[in-house]
Amino acid sequence: MPPPSPLHLDPIEEAHRQWTKHGWGDVADGMAAVTSVMRAHQIMIARVEEVLKPSGLTFARYELLTLLTFTRTGALPMAKASARLQVHPTSVTNAVDRLETANLVRRVPHPSDRRATLIEITEAGRKLAVESTERLNAQVFSRPGVSGDKLEQLVTILAELRREAGDFDTGDAPTKW
Repeated sequence: MPPPSPLHLDPIEEAHRQWTKHGWGDVADGMAAVTSVMRAHQIMIARVEEVLKPSGLTFARYELLTLLTFTRTGALPMAKASARLQVHPTSVTNAVDRLETANLVRRVPHPSDRRATLIEITEAGRKLAVESTERLNAQVFSRPGVSGDKLEQLVTILAELRREAGDFDTGDAPTKW
């Protein structure tokens, strides 16, 4: 299916105009910011999902596989994976169910905590994670739609938004952004 033709006007700019016209001008910039971020999210997810679709992965499953490849042992407790991915434990369980069915991960008992279950990546999962990362690097991450100084500005602004929302707190430790 070909992508839709670009609109001949910016719908968010038009919404901003309408917000102002209807007496909500004092919050029109905020509405435009929120709506812009949400639309940008849709665009980015669509690009990522298009690259991952041939491999049978969703972005959530890809993130989990990649997280596991970054660990020393290739395994993490389910609760820790949920915390690191900043998603509800049910979402991790769902992703693990699908990945396990595809033989990309397996559940194993935690060696020292009978209450915990580890998610362990298989060799097939590791291979698919690396291949998918290479495709995403080439087709999406190398061309995110914003370049140079603007890209760093964007990440800095989004990091501020995330920090203010309580997404992370590094205390006094310096961060890149």
